[in-house]
Amino acid sequence: MSKQTLQLHSTLLSIHSLEVDADIPVALLKLPLFFISKTHDELSIVCPSHFAIDCLDTEPDWQALEVVGPLGFSLTGIMANISGVLAKANISIFSISTYDTDYILVKKHTAQQAITALKNDGYNLVVDQ
Repeated sequence: MSKQTLQLHSTLLSIHSLEVDADIPVALLKLPLFFISKTHDELSIVCPSHFAIDCLDTEPDWQALEVVGPLGFSLTGIMANISGVLAKANISIFSISTYDTDYILVKKHTAQQAITALKNDGYNLVVDQ
């Protein structure tokens, strides 16, 4: 089986931690790319770094590697394989899944190293300009 194609997005993202009952900024919903996760313990928002959010903590300077999809729900091991390659290269990740695909966030300063490791493992890479 051939490896997936990954696209590195140029937009810098920040991961925000908010109070569990914090309001979600309405303007966030108009952005072209964002992710919201909520559990009984936490509220997290991932969005472009230029978008200011009143939050408890922020982890800036991430770039998204998108697994070009859509991916079927019957596919297995995609995230495990990609994260394994990056773990061997000592690259930290933050992963997000959507209905159609998966995103692996890597710190901007490790993006080139991530691309090299994934290419060396047989993945196809596309880079936004």
